[in-house]
Amino acid sequence: MPCYEYRCRSCDTTFEVRRPMSEAAAHTPCPSGHDDTVKLLSTVSVTSARAAEVAPTGCGAPGAGGCCGGGACAR
Repeated sequence: MPCYEYRCRSCDTTFEVRRPMSEAAAHTPCPSGHDDTVKLLSTVSVTSARAAEVAPTGCGAPGAGGCCGGGACAR
């Protein structure tokens, strides 16, 4: 179940709520009971230690896309 992060505009508290994705847009009051809250944009990065061993990264590494996001790299 995903965890969503919110900030209360009234008391400037940041808090998290764990709920199903189907309820992601539901209104959430802060722990102090204030209703003026906004959902924050959170990002998640998932990596694998094994993937780093198998596929080297950096400019010119096979499958790495290069240092220019896949474009031509001036070495």
